[in-house]
Amino acid sequence: MNKASTAGRNPSPAHIAGAASMLLSGGLVFVRAEMAAVPLGLFVLSCLAAPFLPRSGFFLPVISRGTGDRRAVSLTFDDGPDPDVTPGLLDLLDRHRLPATFFVVGVEAKRHPALIREILSRGHAVGNHSYHHDPLLMLRSRARLCDEITRAQELLSGFGIRPRAFRPPVGITNPRLRGVLRTLDMDCVTFSCRAGDFGNRRIRGLAKGILSRIRPGAVVLLHDVTPSGDGGIADWMEEMEQIVLGLKAKGYEVVPLSQLTGRPVMEPATLPRSGAVPESRKGPEEK
Repeated sequence: MNKASTAGRNPSPAHIAGAASMLLSGGLVFVRAEMAAVPLGLFVLSCLAAPFLPRSGFFLPVISRGTGDRRAVSLTFDDGPDPDVTPGLLDLLDRHRLPATFFVVGVEAKRHPALIREILSRGHAVGNHSYHHDPLLMLRSRARLCDEITRAQELLSGFGIRPRAFRPPVGITNPRLRGVLRTLDMDCVTFSCRAGDFGNRRIRGLAKGILSRIRPGAVVLLHDVTPSGDGGIADWMEEMEQIVLGLKAKGYEVVPLSQLTGRPVMEPATLPRSGAVPESRKGPEEK
């Protein structure tokens, strides 16, 4: 059994911290009763903060960077595919002969199946970014969380793949995600380098921000969606070009995410016809 699988079955830091805080509080009751609530309070604060820390493995094992100190990084793109942005990005990656991983949203993959096929045909990897990209998904029930991931899995299996990597919307996690991903045999993959583009709402200086934060083993977060704030598609493409050129100038190699982390992003799947959504899983908006 590999290390990640073993970690998924061991108690999480949240379980350990919760048990320790209860024991400590229980002990303090007999020593200094007024301090008994402090350990539990600190635990609650940790639970409130942990979901918003993408590199935190508080609730479940999280992959946010590569292993070792090799001068290599991986590029990942969220929220697409987008017909106005993704084709140009694919051409740029081809021109520089760079691999990337696309964490796609189910509804966008449903709308633009040709783009998913194009991403795959050009040798890039595809991960699961949920079906609807609900930013409040981690506040929903376990059943809703499971449905969002499973629906995206079923849709993508129509393209002949089964993603093994799930990136939660907005990078937020919760305690329920651990069990869902373990059942689906998937890893939680977040990121270690971003420049705060807010889903391409702020793209000016994007390259400068990424290049100033880049470190060996970094998993870089970007978005292949149409810019909606300052700057347009041409500006965004220029920022992407500057990121690529800047990485090369700094001596970084861009490698597939699976190579960087030592964990598969996707594997072959066998399903009927490419891009088809199983009837039993179609939502009202797709019938």
